[in-house]
Amino acid sequence: MRDKFPQVGSLPDAPGVGYKPQHFQDIIDAPGPVEWVEVHAENYMGDGGRPLAQLRALSERFALSIHGVGLSIGGEGPLDTDHLARLKHLNDWAQPAAFSEHLAWSTHGAEFLNDLLPLHYTPKTLGRVADHIAQVQDTLGRQMLLENPSSYLAFAESTLSETDFLAELTQKTSCGLLLDVNNVFISSTNLGLSPQAYIDAFPLDAVGEIHVGGHDEDADDNGALLLIDSHNMPVVDPVWSLLAYTLAKTGPKPVLVEWDNDVPDWSTLRTETERAAETLKTLVLAA
Repeated sequence: MRDKFPQVGSLPDAPGVGYKPQHFQDIIDAPGPVEWVEVHAENYMGDGGRPLAQLRALSERFALSIHGVGLSIGGEGPLDTDHLARLKHLNDWAQPAAFSEHLAWSTHGAEFLNDLLPLHYTPKTLGRVADHIAQVQDTLGRQMLLENPSSYLAFAESTLSETDFLAELTQKTSCGLLLDVNNVFISSTNLGLSPQAYIDAFPLDAVGEIHVGGHDEDADDNGALLLIDSHNMPVVDPVWSLLAYTLAKTGPKPVLVEWDNDVPDWSTLRTETERAAETLKTLVLAA
């Protein structure tokens, strides 16, 4: 089963960037260290026009990763087969190096919630998510990467750790993993855990892509620090340090810089990718 969809590691072990249309000409003219781009699938499910034309042009220059945010992999109900069919059409057309989705749910009955909501980690949830992943991979005819969530609370019902849950999923489905280091830092801070211990327990052999991004600081009802996964500012130094810690264990990996809200000009975003490149370069020099 592990070799059914052998896709992990097909992106270049180099910096990537979450693509925004306002940066199209800039990234073509002056990409800096960027060797791959990632797009949100739901923005490219139309039948033509400028978005798909730009995506085609980008795919001729850069490796491509498609990241879904609307499948509701963790939902209790069945997957939306119409949405899945549109994902298949997009993947067949674009032929990306990687496809990924979130370990989260966003549907309840006929309602779609514009958020990525967390799961409790139990054998029953594991079986449901594994079935959904198998359906996605069989439909797309390719391996998918599953992203660890950012958490703001822990469920009393959980009987598995998040890392054990993800490891079991990789064994059951042969899916790969998208390791979001910013999410690790957020969850660990909010839940009072060690981010390094989380990385130590993570099934790193299944990682096909790594993300970093910015987050906001807030406070909970008791005044304790609460981090929010906002993707609206530069990556903070502790997350860069956690990335270096992770890469020291995994070796070079594709590293994506995400910046989805309050998007800056290209030069600012490119500076973030240059720091990712420097982190990867330092790892290689130390080897």
